[in-house]
Amino acid sequence: MNTAVVHEQLWWFIARSGGIVALALSAASVVWGLLLSTKIAGSKPRPAWLLDLHKFLGALSVVFTAIHVVALMLDSYVSFGLREVLIPMASAWKPGAVAWGVVAMYLLLAVQGSSMLMKRMSRRMWRIVHMLSYGVFVSGMVHGFQAGTDAGHPVYVGASIAAIIMTVFLTAYRVFSSWRGR
Repeated sequence: MNTAVVHEQLWWFIARSGGIVALALSAASVVWGLLLSTKIAGSKPRPAWLLDLHKFLGALSVVFTAIHVVALMLDSYVSFGLREVLIPMASAWKPGAVAWGVVAMYLLLAVQGSSMLMKRMSRRMWRIVHMLSYGVFVSGMVHGFQAGTDAGHPVYVGASIAAIIMTVFLTAYRVFSSWRGR
């Protein structure tokens, strides 16, 4: 590839890769959180680093979401300003697809904010806000498939399907386990 083309499209490449990595990290955080909460790997006490890994994946997804958004604003192909990245349906380019991403970003910030404030919140309120992780997952997936230029790539599709299957399975396992426990 010509270096002039790479330089010209650098922000676009950073935006694409940042979005894909943000989605992968957020999906990994959801799956890891479900693995921890279902106790599918056993109920004996776990080392603290397992929960720390879940928190780290969530925090990294915020960082890569920021990279994605900033790179979109710096890219010259589609004009994204603060209004387009902060207000759902404000974008002239694929407004619905972009809106899903904006919603995912706000939900992600709410979930991560609640995690940072967990000790200052009631357990019930923290759980309610943390359930928005499902909204982050769904909104992020819809955004990725509707707006992502790599959405048709077999690796992207396969990884997304795997994340969806794991999330659905672990959620079902958790729900049925809690019903059985009552």
